[in-house]
Amino acid sequence: MEEKYFRKIMTAIILGVLLVLSFFLLKPILLAIILGIILAFIFTPVYESINKKLKSKNLSAAIICVVLIILLILPVWFFTPIIIDQSFKMYQASQQVDFVSILQKILPSVFESEKFSSEIGSTVRSFVSGIANKLVNSLGDLILNFATLFLQSLVVFFTFFFVLRDKNELVSYLKSLSPFSKEMENKFFKSSKSITASVIYGQVIIGVLQGILVGIGFFIFGVPNALLLTMLASLAGIFPIIGTGIIWIPVVIYLLIEGSTFTTIGVLIFGIISSSVDNFLRPIIVAKRTDIHTSILMIGMIGGLFLFGVLGFILGPLILSYLLILLELYRNKNVPGFFIQK
Repeated sequence: MEEKYFRKIMTAIILGVLLVLSFFLLKPILLAIILGIILAFIFTPVYESINKKLKSKNLSAAIICVVLIILLILPVWFFTPIIIDQSFKMYQASQQVDFVSILQKILPSVFESEKFSSEIGSTVRSFVSGIANKLVNSLGDLILNFATLFLQSLVVFFTFFFVLRDKNELVSYLKSLSPFSKEMENKFFKSSKSITASVIYGQVIIGVLQGILVGIGFFIFGVPNALLLTMLASLAGIFPIIGTGIIWIPVVIYLLIEGSTFTTIGVLIFGIISSSVDNFLRPIIVAKRTDIHTSILMIGMIGGLFLFGVLGFILGPLILSYLLILLELYRNKNVPGFFIQK
């Protein structure tokens, strides 16, 4: 009996040590692995459609991998120098813009005091310059860390390929490790799949599409640094409540002050369409999926951004949502949940 108990203790200790070592081993590439899994989730419908015709898991997954690599490498190759150049120009412009005059033109009654206007203008200048400077430094770091980025990309695509090809076996394996009952296990996997789809398709993809839509307006009407503004609008579009307006509204105000009436109206129309398209796309893309409370999305995205970087836009809400799913299963009540609605 003592020998059996001793073996269990030793097994638990060895397992614990191996888990800790494995965590530190995978820590540098953990986000790359997660990104590969997320991409596999996004492209699963495309994979299944291709696999039905080709009847080959390897070939179907390989085709999607190659297409995705081309779709990612070509824009990065062509657009990265342009975005870096535009970031630098925006930083230079932020040093030259007279924010005091702009504020006095927008709200003359509020900024009557020259001293108050100067202080606020200086604060705004520092804020805008700080953002532009951080953006330039971040893009520069990507180039300097090319070797690391390349290895991370390899991990992303290896993970993407194998998860896409073997997702059913992977899900079965994860279910076999689950400590829950069969009924609770099925409910959890069903709810987590629905939540993941809601976050990725309903928030991230729609947000990026909104940013691209307002970006089309920037390009059509010749707004300076249009590519950089489109990228920022796509990131802003992912955030609930905030949306692309945080990018295109200042642009419209700037154009209006500059006296570009035609350009102002054009960008304004595209901005309004971009901010409104969510009302049309969301019911189509997220129909019959689990709906997450806006507060969970916002808090999860902000917390995820601090913890994981850009990928936290997706991971933050998902982590909180999975926790809430478990709480709902534990609660096991007929009363609808507050944070998660089905």
